[in-house]
Amino acid sequence: MPRSHPARVSLAALLDVAVIGGHVALRVAVDGATGNGLLAYLVSTAAAMGVTAWLAPKVSYRRRDALWWLTGVGGGWLFLTIAWRLAYLPHRDWPPRDDEIPQARYLRNLAYVGTWSRADGREPGVQPHP
Repeated sequence: MPRSHPARVSLAALLDVAVIGGHVALRVAVDGATGNGLLAYLVSTAAAMGVTAWLAPKVSYRRRDALWWLTGVGGGWLFLTIAWRLAYLPHRDWPPRDDEIPQARYLRNLAYVGTWSRADGREPGVQPHP
């Protein structure tokens, strides 16, 4: 059964606070420790890009989309969408990318209308249970 809207909002908000808040906190901490704003930007952005690149394929984004963090607000905006989608897995209510279409299986049960999942039952990057 898909998560309820309040549960999805709560989970997405926790993810957003962890990553975007962590990005800001790390930037402030590095800047305070070194006094070098450029170093603080590079370190915090690299950390946020790493997390985004790891999570992006799970929700129909590409790893290279993490480069949006270099634009300033683009990375944070992208991560809001990633967190929203992550909070709904394993159900998906967004259109599959062209390369995901062969693996997409639309769910026909009325409880799952408008969602799809991977045909093999696996999420990208997740090992099958033995």
